[in-house]
Amino acid sequence: MVDVVTPPTSPVSRKRSKEIKRLSVIAAARQARVLSRAELTELTGLSPATLTPLVRALIDEGYLIERGPGASRTGRPRAMLEFNPRAELVAAVSLEPSRISCEIADSDGVVIAHRTARLHRDIVETICRFVPELVGDALPALRGVAIAAPGVSSGGAVRLAPAVGLVEGEPIGDSVQQRLGVPVVVDNDVNLMAAGEHAAGAGSDVSDLLLLHVADGVGAGLILGGRVRHGAAGAAGEVGFLPLDPEDRGHDGIGPFEARWSANAIAERVVALRPGHRPSAPVRDLVELSRTDPAAASYLGEVLAAWARLIVSCVCVVDPGRVLLSGAAADLDDAALDRLQSLVTLAAPAPTEVRRAVLGDRAVLHGAVSYALAAAVPAVPPLPVGSP
Repeated sequence: MVDVVTPPTSPVSRKRSKEIKRLSVIAAARQARVLSRAELTELTGLSPATLTPLVRALIDEGYLIERGPGASRTGRPRAMLEFNPRAELVAAVSLEPSRISCEIADSDGVVIAHRTARLHRDIVETICRFVPELVGDALPALRGVAIAAPGVSSGGAVRLAPAVGLVEGEPIGDSVQQRLGVPVVVDNDVNLMAAGEHAAGAGSDVSDLLLLHVADGVGAGLILGGRVRHGAAGAAGEVGFLPLDPEDRGHDGIGPFEARWSANAIAERVVALRPGHRPSAPVRDLVELSRTDPAAASYLGEVLAAWARLIVSCVCVVDPGRVLLSGAAADLDDAALDRLQSLVTLAAPAPTEVRRAVLGDRAVLHGAVSYALAAAVPAVPPLPVGSP
């Protein structure tokens, strides 16, 4: 009697294989924006027979739009397909001192709805009310929610964010995900800024960078190998807690470095140098005042020296190659930026370029789009050998 050997079961089920192919088509179309079916075949490696029903389904779902024929070097012009960014919507939520803002954007980062309100204690309830109301009838296209908070985030929980009332870990991510039924990512707002600058700003041409954000506090977002790095407990980049003296300890969620060199601290010093209204742009005012006031010029030198030490400390550990200045730090004029670059160059162990970030307030939005889409559409695994 001859034993019948049953072929091993494929590690990828037929349904999963189809989904992998579908995701590969979406990814290729999203990247190319406009392409022919022949180009889609080349990019995905899928046969025309496999591709045809997938394309038809994606047109029905609204992912792809059929356009007129494009130019062709030989033969008949080919019918073109265009990726529809409105097929993928994300919600970007920012928790800020005293307010919460929610933006609905497509996969290009184009905002289609926005709302801002006072920040109340029940953050989860506010988010879960805002998002469906803003998305409206397009709710089926919502792919994910990204929440930016000024603190340490880990596993969807936020802590050390006293400005928004989150000092102890609060699992806002899990709560929102359970209510809305879409992937939710929660991260430090500076990490989202770094992701945004890497996706669509001053860091789009490099795979490693450090974004230094100076506002009410001082924080950093670190990207290495094209990915935001969070650390074991989500506290990577909390440079505001860098001790200045052996006895330094953070208190009430505020670190020693940011207590002395944040925008708030600089604003207080500017008021002392030039009594009057508290400046809304303290670094810009300090630079302006330094041109005529020796005391302001001396203090500006102290600020630049402190920021340079912080940057060099980071360079010694992670060697990002490029440092982007965000928030109040981006208000340095060209002369002050050149001085900061010189101080870093003199002390850093590796070449480090210091630039201004360019997206401003839009950095968080672009980072949120990148985060939310990545959470909704996981990396496409390779197809099994022999797949058509």
